[in-house]
Amino acid sequence: MEHTLLTVAAFAALGAGVAVVAGIGPGVGQGYAAGKGVEAVARQPEAKGTIIQTMLLGQAVAETTGIYGLVIAFVLIGIVRSIIG
Repeated sequence: MEHTLLTVAAFAALGAGVAVVAGIGPGVGQGYAAGKGVEAVARQPEAKGTIIQTMLLGQAVAETTGIYGLVIAFVLIGIVRSIIG
């Protein structure tokens, strides 16, 4: 039984690591979106308010993926801590 619990803890820790790596995608996407937003403002300064508003909304939606990954990582680490003791 202990061998099985140790295996579960190992895979939970591995899953937590993978979930943390999921934060890389939103970071890259938000950086790309911010760069394109700056380019758009440079081309059309009069539309600055609309461009920034749309960019921030898109970044907020993209960030949810990273937040979900972080929450899953915390849950899995909690499982590991409860198994290991």
